[in-house]
Amino acid sequence: MKKILIIGYVWPEPNSSAAGSRMMQLIHFFQAQSYQITFVSPAQQTEHMVDLPVLNITVENISLNCTSFDDFIKNLQPAMVMFDRFMMEEQFGWRVSAQCPQAIRILDTEDLFCLRNARHQAYKQKRDITDDDLLTSDMAKREVASIFRSDISLMISSTEVELLQRLFKVDSSLIHYCPFMLSQAQLTQVNPSYQQREDFMAIGNFRHAPNWDAVLWLKQQVWPLIRKQLPNAKLNIYGAYPPPKATDLHDEKSGFLVKGWVDDAVLAMQSAKVCLAALRFGAGIKGKLAEAMYCQTPSVTTDIGAESMQTDLPWAGAIVNDPQAIADAAVKLYQEEKSWQTASDLGQQNAQLMYQQESILTELANCLSQLETNLDKHRKNNFIGGMLNHHHHKSTQYMAQWIDVKTQLKALVEVNKDE
Repeated sequence: MKKILIIGYVWPEPNSSAAGSRMMQLIHFFQAQSYQITFVSPAQQTEHMVDLPVLNITVENISLNCTSFDDFIKNLQPAMVMFDRFMMEEQFGWRVSAQCPQAIRILDTEDLFCLRNARHQAYKQKRDITDDDLLTSDMAKREVASIFRSDISLMISSTEVELLQRLFKVDSSLIHYCPFMLSQAQLTQVNPSYQQREDFMAIGNFRHAPNWDAVLWLKQQVWPLIRKQLPNAKLNIYGAYPPPKATDLHDEKSGFLVKGWVDDAVLAMQSAKVCLAALRFGAGIKGKLAEAMYCQTPSVTTDIGAESMQTDLPWAGAIVNDPQAIADAAVKLYQEEKSWQTASDLGQQNAQLMYQQESILTELANCLSQLETNLDKHRKNNFIGGMLNHHHHKSTQYMAQWIDVKTQLKALVEVNKDE
C-alpha cells in the first residue's frame, strides 16, 4: 500500500470545527485511494478528537525542533506528505525534503490565515481591508512562501484562489480548488418540516475569533432587535470550548441560551428554524452554513459568511450586514412559512450544486495522479518554490538544529547537577 503522512496542526475534531470535518473528508478520500495513513501532530490530544486507530490510522506524537522526526519519516518513507496549515510546512517541510525528497508535499490551508488576520485587524480599526494590508503582512509572506514551497495547495475558497493568483502571482499549477465534500446521503437527506422545528441557533468553536465576535454581536445588538419582534423566541448558542466569558452571557430571561458543546451538530441544525451566522470577519468557507444548506435550515449571514458559497440561485435565507437588517430577515423567515420553505428548498439545491462529493474527489484524484506522474517537471517549473526551499529551509534547518543542541545541552547540565 502507498503511504501518506499527515502532519496535523491539531488533532481532528469534526464535531468541534469545520476544519476538523474537512480533515476527515480528506482522510476518507485517501483511504478510498488505498493509502495507508499515518497521522502525527505536536499538539496535545483532546477529549473531542476522532479515535483514528479505530479507522486503521496510525497515530504518533511528534516534537518540534527535534531530530527524532528525521528518523521517524526516514523509516516511514511516505509517497505523500500533507501539511495541515502552513505552520506545519514551516516546521517540518525541510525535514521531509531532506529525508523523503520524492514525496509529494501537499499543503491543506483550511483558510488563508493571512486574509483572516488582515480582516480582523481592519475590522478592529473600523475600516475595509486593502491589498496593502496583505502585501505588507509578515504572515502573508510566510503563508504564501509555504504555498510556493509545496507541490500543491488545497484551497477551500474560490475567493482565496483568485486572491493568490491576482495579488501574489501564484501559478494555477500550484493551487487546487477543493471545497467541502458532501455525500449523496447528506445532500438528499429528508429533513424536518417548518412545523417540526423551533428556535434560532448559532454554532461555532469559541476558540475561533470570528465566532466569538459573532456571539458578542448577537448578544449586544442583534438578538435584542429580534426579541423586540418575537418576545418569546429563543436563541441556542452551540460550540466547543466555551470560556467563562461566553457562558456568562447565558440569560434565560432574554432567551439567549449559551449551551456550548453539542454531541450532534446536525441534529441541532435540523431542529432549528433559522441559523444565524453574524460574521464580521474571517476567511475560508463556513461549515455551519454548508450544514445549514443540507439540513435545509434557512440561514441569515453576512457578506463575509456567504463568501465563496453562492451559486446562480438565490441564497437560502438572507445576506445582510447590519443588526436591524439581520433581525428583520431572521424574523421574516421565522414567522412566514412560505418564505421559510422557499429558503429551505434553496439550501439543498445550492449544496448539491457546490459540494457533490463524487465530482470533487474525482478532480482531486486526477490532480494528484498528474502530479505524481510529472513531479520532476512540475518542480522545475516552480522556480520560486525551489528558490524558497533552498534559502528558507536552510535557515529553518539551522535554527531547528540550534534549538535541538541547546535542549540537549540543557539536559546534560541537569544530569551533571544531579550527579
